[in-house]
Amino acid sequence: MAENQIKQFDQIVKMGEQAQKALNDYWLEFSLYTSFEYWLMVSILIVPLIILFFKIDKNQIFLMGFYGYSVHVIFGYVDLYTKNSGFLNYPFPVIPMLPGISLDSSLVPVTFMLVYQWVVNHQKNYILYMGITSAFLAFVFKPILVALGLIRLYGNTNYFHLFLAYLLVITIAKFLTNVFLWMEKKFNNETTDAQHE
Repeated sequence: MAENQIKQFDQIVKMGEQAQKALNDYWLEFSLYTSFEYWLMVSILIVPLIILFFKIDKNQIFLMGFYGYSVHVIFGYVDLYTKNSGFLNYPFPVIPMLPGISLDSSLVPVTFMLVYQWVVNHQKNYILYMGITSAFLAFVFKPILVALGLIRLYGNTNYFHLFLAYLLVITIAKFLTNVFLWMEKKFNNETTDAQHE
């Protein structure tokens, strides 16, 4: 029984390997790195990181970095799930093994980081402004990417699903950030109390 299960698992892994090879061959065959769309995806990867370098609040760099990294990791998982489930994919990947890197690692985390920074610095409502940002990304930015052919949606996937995914990402990222802020405060208080004893 277990032997058949492992053989079936090995076959599934082999199919995944063949699918990745097909994507790599597609990337090379159509010389995606010479297309306008490819270089647009490269700019979507690089430009937000340059903007972040100049705009990040240096006094809160670890807080903003932690929040942005949380968004990056969570969004990366969500994006991986959606790609593996056949809900969406990227016809012009910068790197074929990491098709969503431009959005996962740069544009989306940087956008949310800068909005989060503004919310913190101006003591604004997190849910409201992150919800607006999520709506903009899902209902304005993503349709533009689809129209340009940079993202393909499959099956019943629609922009509302993308909006819900963004809401999930910002909720978990904020929760994680709050947990670590709470722990930092707690440990700092314990250290201060111990020093006074």
